[in-house]
Amino acid sequence: MATNFPPGSSSLFSLLLMIVLSISSSGTHVHAFSIEEATIRDIQHAFKHNRLTSRKLVEFYIQEISKLNPVLRGVIEVNPDALYQADLADKERRTRARGSLSCLHGIPILLKDSIATKDKLNTTAGSFALLGSVVPRDAGVVKKLRKAGAIILGKASMSEWASFRSFTAPDGWSARGGQGKNPYVLTANPCGSSSGSAISVASNMVAVSLGTETDGSILCPASANSVVGIKPTVGLTSRAGVIPISHRQDTIGPICRTVSDAVYVLDAIAGLDYNDKATRKASRHIPYGGYKQFLKPHGLKGKRLGIVRNPFFDFPTGSALTQAFESHFNTLREQGAVLVDNLEIANVNVILNYTTSGEDIALFAEFKLSLNVYLKELVSSPVRSLADVIAFNQNFSNLEMIKAFPQDIFLAAEATNGIGDIQKAALESLANLSKNGFEKLMKENKLDAMVTPNADAAPVLAIGGFPGISVPAGYDNEGVPFGICFGGLKGTESKLIEIAYGFEHATKIRKPPSVNPGKSKQVLKESHFLK
Repeated sequence: MATNFPPGSSSLFSLLLMIVLSISSSGTHVHAFSIEEATIRDIQHAFKHNRLTSRKLVEFYIQEISKLNPVLRGVIEVNPDALYQADLADKERRTRARGSLSCLHGIPILLKDSIATKDKLNTTAGSFALLGSVVPRDAGVVKKLRKAGAIILGKASMSEWASFRSFTAPDGWSARGGQGKNPYVLTANPCGSSSGSAISVASNMVAVSLGTETDGSILCPASANSVVGIKPTVGLTSRAGVIPISHRQDTIGPICRTVSDAVYVLDAIAGLDYNDKATRKASRHIPYGGYKQFLKPHGLKGKRLGIVRNPFFDFPTGSALTQAFESHFNTLREQGAVLVDNLEIANVNVILNYTTSGEDIALFAEFKLSLNVYLKELVSSPVRSLADVIAFNQNFSNLEMIKAFPQDIFLAAEATNGIGDIQKAALESLANLSKNGFEKLMKENKLDAMVTPNADAAPVLAIGGFPGISVPAGYDNEGVPFGICFGGLKGTESKLIEIAYGFEHATKIRKPPSVNPGKSKQVLKESHFLK
């Protein structure tokens, strides 16, 4: 099986280090090429001019994982076949095999541990309950990545069960992976649930990664770790083979260091998958020629951007965030955008409250139904239903830390019995809140995007299946990153990419973290219910 990283396991880290030492040492520089912070275009250029090989690239990332992961806990498994895949990619490039000119060919990628791979890697959502289970096939997005020539480097850690087991478990924690850490400030929240995907990309343990989102799980860790996250329109990317929460809100998207890298990954994974019905309709939004054509330095020109100050920009007067976003608003105007300020979303406080909106009621029922289907389709598994998982956690309560982090969300979900009158009322409420709130705001003001800080507006986008892109926007007085989010109506990824790329090009805010593996482990601030 793959190289695993359970909490406190020094022997497996030693094993990984031995693997690294048995291969040629790569370091950061290979023939004067710096791998650290390198973009996909940089890497492909180095491939083309024989300054780098996929093997050297994978060796470098394995070495960085062995050095940084004992502290950061961003990676839960390394693929034992990664070097074989790298050698194959190098051979294909030398012989100019079909597909070897793809943007992602020979590029290592980490997948969130809820995304199935039919190989030697586990797919467990961070839980010991699924350790050793066998999936029937690659997830839909993984099939597309393999077709594009990407190297599956391993699995990223995550908030266990996508933060849908316990109300009190901290973001980035799982029984298998331990506590993920923010590489910028170890005591800061890495956010979740795609925490490991963001941590690993931010700290240069991998080139690019995939995350999933039900409500905030791409946008929030991207913002908290100073990377770019794209939450696609629900159905634009296949959810088939991904451990689910809700067919209505789940989406799969890239987490990368730059907008361009995220777009290259999105181009590879978006599209029709007959194993996910939602892709049939959503794939019609994909423009001919893909999304990379919208990476325009002047993409902000003429865009109408809505600013909803209440409650999203309610920062203390004179704070670092207040100053930063006022500066960003000026930059957006200077780049040709039209800012429509002081807008309001109807019933926004209801939308942001999972209980009053009905989102929790809907998700509890959808989760039980969806998870039971996923578990029953596994080739083999220690658990076959949510009830089985609950029983496993009770039987292995010390391993799963049930006393510290009870399975209250699981129990609430298990108590549901399909989509009844209560759930139908909740779903109707969510649809009306979305229609009369965000949709109305966008259409009446003829907006191309809504601008918000961090992932504060994640529920607004989540309940309607809308897309969003988070881009690094700065660092607070303690050095903790924060992001800016551009959200739009379904199928408007093209506009959002123009806006996000234009902002990134004009500001160039992201900087790599200064990670010191020798720092002592510290307890993270607690946050929950971001799936």
